[in-house]
Amino acid sequence: MEQAETIKFLSSGRAFAADDPVEVIETHGAYVFLCGDTALKLKRAVKYDYMDLSTVALRKSLIARELELNQPAAPEIYRDMLPVTQSDTGVALNGDGPVVDWVLRMWRFPAENEFERIADRGALDDRLATAVGEAIADYHATAPVRRHPGRILIADILAELGRVFAGFPGAAGTARAAEWGKAAAARLATNGPLLDSRARDGHVRRAHGDLHLRNLVVIEGRPVLYDALEFDETLGTCDVFYDIAFLVMDLCHRNLRRQGCRVLDAWLRAARGNEDAGLATLPLFLSVRAAIRAMVLLQTDRARGQSGKSGEDVAAYLELACAALQPKAPRLIAVGGYSGSGKSVLARALASTLGALPGAALLSSDLERKAGLPAGTRLDPSAYAADRRDDVYRDLFARAATMLAAGHSVVLDATFVDPQLRAAAQNLAVRANLPFHGLWLAAPEHLLEGRLRSRQGDASDADIDVLKRQLTAWRGEMTWLHIDASGDPRSVLEQVKATVAVDMALDPSWV
Repeated sequence: MEQAETIKFLSSGRAFAADDPVEVIETHGAYVFLCGDTALKLKRAVKYDYMDLSTVALRKSLIARELELNQPAAPEIYRDMLPVTQSDTGVALNGDGPVVDWVLRMWRFPAENEFERIADRGALDDRLATAVGEAIADYHATAPVRRHPGRILIADILAELGRVFAGFPGAAGTARAAEWGKAAAARLATNGPLLDSRARDGHVRRAHGDLHLRNLVVIEGRPVLYDALEFDETLGTCDVFYDIAFLVMDLCHRNLRRQGCRVLDAWLRAARGNEDAGLATLPLFLSVRAAIRAMVLLQTDRARGQSGKSGEDVAAYLELACAALQPKAPRLIAVGGYSGSGKSVLARALASTLGALPGAALLSSDLERKAGLPAGTRLDPSAYAADRRDDVYRDLFARAATMLAAGHSVVLDATFVDPQLRAAAQNLAVRANLPFHGLWLAAPEHLLEGRLRSRQGDASDADIDVLKRQLTAWRGEMTWLHIDASGDPRSVLEQVKATVAVDMALDPSWV
């Protein structure tokens, strides 16, 4: 039988043994039926170039794989799979008669907890974006390593994209497809050796594969990844940087670069520097992810008999794909000042306006000191001893050097009271022959004290005693640009914008 009867049955309360109305969500590959606390997912009987769901056997296999992939990471969502049966009395779940289809049974979660909804209502703040990056890092840490050549994985995707785009000559939104294909191929030639070395070093894993905002949800206060790509093991096997690039691209597409920076910073920090060199691959990975989005829209519209419907979105994704490949010379900015001067606020705001998409990496001495711990954890005073401080700055500078060598801009956030540390920061840029800006934020002591007293949930443990020690420490000659930080954050931003050219628009609402 066709799926019409199954869809009709699942759209009714009979499938849920309830009188409540059933909500139906359609995607290009599935129907999801929602009623009460239960969700039933039915694979569409469709066949695309990249996904074949045309038979019951194929749909059963992919539902089983989806359950296998997702249940370990999201047991709060994934329950089991059930057969749809057909008998003389009609269609039923797990009933008598031959099996005509299969459904994945899940626990339903509140729609308002979906990350896409959270982003749409402007509630994806720094705290939540950081938690997402950490959750993805945890996911990748346990993902099985796969021994596949990194270059070939991306080359095959580029070949498929080129073939598909060629099948839509003159289609709405595809004007830059050929231009993008040439630029992406050139970038792959440059990144090829790095992709292969990353594969040899274990960075290619059986990852999520479909990591965008719609596949993230908040459950019991924490981000949960779900709906990992199950229909193609080759597509689900990728460099972990390519995996997280999908989410970063999605955020950039929605003009949420700051959130993209926070996600990426947290993920990189959780990796303890082991992924920093991979930043060289990010422009290509972001670009390919955007192009795939354009391809899927084209194919879905055609399959539904609505060719051209998504032309504007296709064009936007291809514009983003091209923009991601535009070269941006890296640079280093260091933001220093006494505790309470607002340096961390400025550093966070600046990062998403500098360099290639989504923006510069933010390296904070406070966050590096607490790597692996919640930002609000209070450390023992011994963590701030001179030898430990030297370790933190050494790690900070080493990570910055790796990122700059990968072609990625960096913003350093630390007190930089010690003139030797300021010189060391500047020397990073000098050795790499890159532009450097040192910014020193200054404000009256009473303002600094007031700000410290009002802090809540900050990564810094600095209190009034710490500030007093900073103020009496030898600062040496200050050659960095003096920024009056006595006003509100927006006034500080305006001063910086007048001196430091930013690559992307800076939104004052971010501070």
